[in-house]
Amino acid sequence: MAQTSNPDPIGQYSDEGRRALAEGRYSDAEIAFEKLRQLEPNVAEVHANLGAIYFQERKFQQAVPALRQALKLKPGLARSQTLLALSLSETGHYEEAAAGLEKGFASSDDPEVRRMCGLQLQRVYSGLQRDDKAVEVALQLNRSYPNDAEVLYHSGRIFGNYAYLSARHLGEVAPNSIWTHLASGEASESQGSYDLAITEYRQVLRLDPRRPGVHYRLGRSILARGAQAHSQDASPEAQKEFAAEIEIDPTNANAAYELGEAHQNLGEMDEAEKFFRLALKYYPGFEQANLGLAAVLLKGGKPAPAREYARKAVAENPLNQVAWYRLRQIEKALGNPAGEERALAEFQRLREKSNAADDAKRLFSLDEVTPQKPD
Repeated sequence: MAQTSNPDPIGQYSDEGRRALAEGRYSDAEIAFEKLRQLEPNVAEVHANLGAIYFQERKFQQAVPALRQALKLKPGLARSQTLLALSLSETGHYEEAAAGLEKGFASSDDPEVRRMCGLQLQRVYSGLQRDDKAVEVALQLNRSYPNDAEVLYHSGRIFGNYAYLSARHLGEVAPNSIWTHLASGEASESQGSYDLAITEYRQVLRLDPRRPGVHYRLGRSILARGAQAHSQDASPEAQKEFAAEIEIDPTNANAAYELGEAHQNLGEMDEAEKFFRLALKYYPGFEQANLGLAAVLLKGGKPAPAREYARKAVAENPLNQVAWYRLRQIEKALGNPAGEERALAEFQRLREKSNAADDAKRLFSLDEVTPQKPD
């Protein structure tokens, strides 16, 4: 096809390139601006636009020299400075990228540019083993973009890596310390390695027999190991640990609750009530303890005071199915059909509703106490 001569090829390529850019046709824009670069090699904006196009196409190796040339011709091109820093990070040149990313993250008025700089800055600091700085950026990103899935994903990785590095360093500088054994015990417990957790917690107690919180964690691990093995023999051993915790720290509401739950399961309602009340003395909003005490009072023929505690549990967590189930039992015992019907309807609604999000949360966190169950 014969080409027609164009008296103004610069204007033609400029119009074509800008139009393609506006329409998101980056490959066409790339062709046009590469032609412009041949015709106007000393115009900074041509190199800047070409660098931006390469960046959008994820051609970071090509973006870097184009953006460098733009800044050589006109050092004040702020957008090109940011894009160059982002491209350098993408190509693994972390040391060189750091200053530009720090500037973009600290001073950009564009939320999306600031977000991109922050994400790349996390990558740069991690690559340079400046892990404390990566954590600082992650915290700032979480505050600025609290519901951004990508930010949350990368922040989680940063926090997890920092926790791992801190624990590893702890093991290196103080391998036989209480803190190393305690960290190892908690890590093993969180992974379901209860035998290892029990060994580590007992080592802590050998080093410091009155260390607060350790008897409680040991008791929880014993219970969890028993549940894992489908054994009913773990409770007496765990109870001894919870009782030891109360002796050291009478304000440990979790240990008091576990003792209350154990006595309730054995049918020892007076002892159960005593320990549930002890838990609530120090933690009045303790949802599970309120439910436990409501159950004990109901079984003891005291539905009126039981309702008070069931209602407290519902107020603490309106999504707790067991709370509504127990309230329904209490309203029935009180002869209140309207209250019974309402509690039953809410229980059924919650039961039918998907709890996938709650289940996912539980995968990444330990239950601090044994949860109440419907009778």
